[in-house]
Amino acid sequence: MHGTDSTTSGRGGFRSVLGAYLALTKPRVIELLLVTTIPAMFLAERGIPSLGLVLATLAGGAMAAGSSNALNCVADSDIDSVMDRTKSRPLVSYRVPRRNALLFGIALSAASFAVLTFGANLLAAVLALAATLFYVFVYTLVLKRRTSQNIVWGGAAGCMPVVVGWAAVSGTVEWPALVMFGVVFLWTPPHFWSLAMKYRDDYARAGVPMLPVVATARHVSARILAYSWATVACTLLLVPVTSWIYVACAVLTGAVFLIMAQRLHAGVRRGAGINPMKLFHLSNSYLTVLFVAIAVDAAVGLPVLG
Repeated sequence: MHGTDSTTSGRGGFRSVLGAYLALTKPRVIELLLVTTIPAMFLAERGIPSLGLVLATLAGGAMAAGSSNALNCVADSDIDSVMDRTKSRPLVSYRVPRRNALLFGIALSAASFAVLTFGANLLAAVLALAATLFYVFVYTLVLKRRTSQNIVWGGAAGCMPVVVGWAAVSGTVEWPALVMFGVVFLWTPPHFWSLAMKYRDDYARAGVPMLPVVATARHVSARILAYSWATVACTLLLVPVTSWIYVACAVLTGAVFLIMAQRLHAGVRRGAGINPMKLFHLSNSYLTVLFVAIAVDAAVGLPVLG
């Protein structure tokens, strides 16, 4: 009896620790990053890349993103402790020691570099490492606490998976990869600012100058709308390397995205009750559907419009 109880307790304890370390990597953020990596690989191949290369790139990319997020948790533990949205994170709740989290993040980054180097190529590995270093040292340690434009420039790290995916297939970085980078770069502010509007008081309490903290709601919603238009316009730059499948999807989903952004701005201007999280959740779906369309378009292989 006692042996069974001890074993059960041990298993439960192991699962709890494993869950805590997994939470450090922010799996839901990684999911979105990987959603953009695979389509970039399909477009670079103009077809379906080898399964081994896809798996190696996804594994290396996931570890690079996990490393960035874990190290972000280490650097931001003081902020996380005073924000309702983040106060249950592993470091704040003392489920993972700070030193262990730091070593875990570094180990993930090293493993990512090795996997991408030997499973894809050195360029993909270097780009993933550069994204991690930028996210931790430029965004987290410098920009986040000092400027309301933090997420604009810091979001560049989240755009790197498309470039890594392209480089893994082609060994180079060509203009379509930069366009996809631009799409994610321009999409990030309306995506994140809509979340920050919801949690404005959280960021204010933590002393983080997110745009909704330092600017009026009307100014924020206007910026969200402007970046949304820029995002949709950027998606159309891929027309020369895609077929009508992607173009039709980009136009239709882009229209829905713009309508929701316009509704948010109109609601703020009227002083009506708004729910910015509607745009936040829609923006996730928009980016996912858009990049799935890129993958499908490349896999089907219809003549490109350019």
